[in-house]
Amino acid sequence: MGFGAKPISQIPPNFERHSFFNGILELPVKFSFPDDTELNIQSSGDNGNSIQLKQRVFRFSKEKIAELKAKANSQMGTSKISSFQALLAHIWQCVTRNRPVDDEDVVKYNVIVGTRSRLQPPLPPQYFGSAALIRSVKATAGELKKPEALGWAAWEIHKLVASQTSLEVRKNLEDWVQCPELVKFGDCILQTHILTTGSSPRFDVYGNDFGWGRPVAVRSGGANKSDGKITVFEGAEEGSIQFEVCLSAKTLQALGEDVDFMATIST
Repeated sequence: MGFGAKPISQIPPNFERHSFFNGILELPVKFSFPDDTELNIQSSGDNGNSIQLKQRVFRFSKEKIAELKAKANSQMGTSKISSFQALLAHIWQCVTRNRPVDDEDVVKYNVIVGTRSRLQPPLPPQYFGSAALIRSVKATAGELKKPEALGWAAWEIHKLVASQTSLEVRKNLEDWVQCPELVKFGDCILQTHILTTGSSPRFDVYGNDFGWGRPVAVRSGGANKSDGKITVFEGAEEGSIQFEVCLSAKTLQALGEDVDFMATIST
């Protein structure tokens, strides 16, 4: 064990399924895959032209996050919007403002909602598997471009997340078994009016010491990237959050030149 490293947890992963999903799903879940041709996935836009993707990390300080949260709650006359929901609304609004979309175009934010603690009884911490649902918020680009849209978008995200009760999660599992839907990565690449956020600032990524000391930076790598893929990590400074943003090169450049957006970014 390296100097300063912490011992690995002795609690083994839990692969058991029947006790968790008894009464929800009949295990094992069986369904057939249709015959399909091999996919030759290209990163191409709606007009068939290839898209050059670029990636950049934006860091929000604890103070800026608090300002955005206060602004979103003030606009909606509530105190229920969380810091993270306000940040998601802010990035959605700013990216939409800098994308080549018309005001009447429908834009969508895919939010990945964790379900471990939402099921009753909740899944144990050592449950091995992906326990998450993809849920979407929709708006027209024109709606999001309005100055007061921060609070509205944050409230819509808040309502979406709050609606994912144990009953709703169970219903989603039951419905999916009845009509399985598999998303192809190529379909995600071709959709240019969508943002999708993965990971979470709650993951203690900077607490992972493999014996070499505290990490200096965290990145997700180049796999599974598309126009609008956003990966979120906790920041290196206490209370800060990092957004690893993958967009078309033109949109990312425009976002970096957006004075109002960059005023919320910490260097």
